[in-house]
Amino acid sequence: MAWVLKMDEVIESGLVHDFDSSLSGIGQELGAGAYSMSDVLALPIFKQEDASLPPDTETKHPPFQYILCTATSPAIKLHDETLTYLNQGQSYEIRMLDNSKIGDFPEISGKLVKSIIRVVFHDRRLQYMEHQQLEGWRWNRPGDRLLDLDIPLSVGIIDPRTNPGQLNAVEFLWDPSKRSSAFIQVHCISTEFTPRKHGGEKGVPFRIQIDTFKQNENGDYTDHLHSASCQIKVFKPKGADRKQKTDREKMEKRTGQEREKYQPSYDTTILTECSPWPDTAYVNTSPTTTPTFTSSTQHSTYSVPDSNSSSPNHQGEAIPQGTSDHLHPSASIQDTQQWLVKNRFSTYTRLFSNFSGADLLKLTREDLVQICGPADGIRLFNALKSRAVRPRLTIYVCQDIPSAHLGRPTEGDKRENGNGHLQIYHAIYLEESTASEITRKMAAVFNIPLHQISSVYRQGPTGIHIALSDQMVQNFQDESCFMIATIKAGNEDGLHIIMK
Repeated sequence: MAWVLKMDEVIESGLVHDFDSSLSGIGQELGAGAYSMSDVLALPIFKQEDASLPPDTETKHPPFQYILCTATSPAIKLHDETLTYLNQGQSYEIRMLDNSKIGDFPEISGKLVKSIIRVVFHDRRLQYMEHQQLEGWRWNRPGDRLLDLDIPLSVGIIDPRTNPGQLNAVEFLWDPSKRSSAFIQVHCISTEFTPRKHGGEKGVPFRIQIDTFKQNENGDYTDHLHSASCQIKVFKPKGADRKQKTDREKMEKRTGQEREKYQPSYDTTILTECSPWPDTAYVNTSPTTTPTFTSSTQHSTYSVPDSNSSSPNHQGEAIPQGTSDHLHPSASIQDTQQWLVKNRFSTYTRLFSNFSGADLLKLTREDLVQICGPADGIRLFNALKSRAVRPRLTIYVCQDIPSAHLGRPTEGDKRENGNGHLQIYHAIYLEESTASEITRKMAAVFNIPLHQISSVYRQGPTGIHIALSDQMVQNFQDESCFMIATIKAGNEDGLHIIMK
């Protein structure tokens, strides 16, 4: 029995010795020299992550910086976006500065860029309803614009353009290497878009957004370069100054610890970088409506449609050659749309998208002025009623028959000479009241080649021939009657016309 106990002690001591020896190297393996952080960071997985991070030297500055030259509100908390108050209709300067480093954007060096300035809603809910909101504003303020460019005050602005159908945007070209400032006027106020209008409402904030583009390979300004925006509220005249003063007085009453939670009021508002306005993709890819900046005199405004804020133009639609100049009550909706485009009312095609000819003809002059504004409303009313422009002067002419006697025509502009032949007079309507106009129109009436008419005379007292002049035509009495005689001009092929 004693032998068995002794054997147990020997086995136990041997196991303990083996276990101690197996643990003897653990401390050394976990020592400071076994695993260093540099060796860990040298692993391949960490090397790949380092390679994916761009070095600081590769970070590009934004190409431009836009500064709205008016103070920010002092009642804005830290880490919130700045808010700037504007007066309705007052001109405010936006300075446009070249912020790029040398060599960052060689493609725009020495070239012009195009900027579009917009006033848009800050509230996302109103952004979805922007078209309806702006159409309602247009209805209540016919002929007015939400945003205008004060061209006399602006500096370095080239070819500024506004679209009558896009009330909240202006665009222009400018040279980044030169001083450029755009003075804008915002004509809508923040409380015009609040649901209840009983006074004292909190107005909705707007955003001023600037999108800038460079030329593409075809010379069109469609390649996006930079976008920036800021938050604003618009008050009635002098209301912004009162609001700024009220905010400043409120902050002065707070303790120093409370004021530390708010931003200071900055003298100017710096527009912060943002995404391009969503509709710019549609504007840039539309081949028929993308504006082109040329020296042509036939385009006085640009045609950039805004799918959210204005009715699009459809100037590229094909119009059947046989479309009538007059809109008939039986015209279908499609015919009505084509008639609007043909008569240069394409801005309002969306507004009248469900109108047939009868629907449009039922609108009164006052209705159209309210919908389209005074200028386009009156023009559309006149086009619908087919009202011709009244001529300055009307005269009646008849080809002379040797046996005819002179005098005014009887009723129906006809007269019978001694041989029983009817003398039929033709009406000539003069808009310019010039000798060249009357010559041209008489040649058309009597089928005489214009180049064959050498001169035109009026027969005066005792049968003398007086050369026709502009001053003489302007002194004709309205609805005067003339007999027209033709005489060969000597041995030439030309003709003399005598008005008797």
